[in-house]
Amino acid sequence: MGADFGYRGERLGLPQEGPGSVAPLGRRFGALFIDWLVCMVIAYGLLARGDQQVAGNWALGVFLVMSLLTVGTIGSTPGKRILGLRVIAEDGGRLGAVRVIVRTVLLLLVIPALVWDRDSRGLHDRLGRAVQVRI
Repeated sequence: MGADFGYRGERLGLPQEGPGSVAPLGRRFGALFIDWLVCMVIAYGLLARGDQQVAGNWALGVFLVMSLLTVGTIGSTPGKRILGLRVIAEDGGRLGAVRVIVRTVLLLLVIPALVWDRDSRGLHDRLGRAVQVRI
């Protein structure tokens, strides 16, 4: 009846399990939570001078800079590194600057990140031609 789509990442040539396989959603959400917490602490302590509402606004900018710098250089944000994840290009290499910018801006818009394909990649990863994998 239903079509057999195979495992997550099969179309991308990734292994089914272990290092290099598509990162599980729970870890990805956990990494995002850690990253957001780090950004809120930085924004609250250094930029907002104790004003919680202002800290939330600054946290978006801190998240943008942190993501551009860390994903663009080492392939992982602090949260992703802690949880054993990495962002790579579909071909297995590093993401170029333009792809990192596209991916990060779309992630900040939230909605693209909530639209997934059968490989559990958000629209921000699809348009950035990226995939989150286990280290």
